[in-house]
Amino acid sequence: MAATADIRFSSQSDRVLVSIRQIIRAIDIQSKRLARDTGLSSPQLVVLRAIDELGEVTTRVLSRHVSLSQPTVTTILDRLEARGLVERYRSQKDRRIVHSMLTRTGSKTLKTAPPLLQEAFTDAFDALPEKRRSDIVSAVSDLAQMMRADDIDASPVLTTAPTART
Repeated sequence: MAATADIRFSSQSDRVLVSIRQIIRAIDIQSKRLARDTGLSSPQLVVLRAIDELGEVTTRVLSRHVSLSQPTVTTILDRLEARGLVERYRSQKDRRIVHSMLTRTGSKTLKTAPPLLQEAFTDAFDALPEKRRSDIVSAVSDLAQMMRADDIDASPVLTTAPTART
């Protein structure tokens, strides 16, 4: 009887591990396609879209909006500015404050960028009944804990690229 239970458990755990691997692969494929098509990483595209949505914006407001640290957003903005996708300027009132805005090239890039995997997920997730969403949040949180990943600082940006390469 115990052997049957072990086989069933193994099969269920294998199904979970396969699902995790499928998610990782989907994120990896999306990241590579985005890089190939636009030359951008997922975090860079998220920041570009946020600037488009918010208009001229400070780094502090932008970092809060995209749930990334200010140093990470600054690094992303450095790369986007170097590519001519954003412009930055210092506030006349307080020189410590830096504003960012899209350039025409940045706007054109956004128009050709594919949708991010997290956008499709968010739409599908939000369409679920509240109870189902709650169950998924609980299960995925438990899964993160089982994988010893619950203490890892992460943003809601799906990418396989290391943070330093944003």
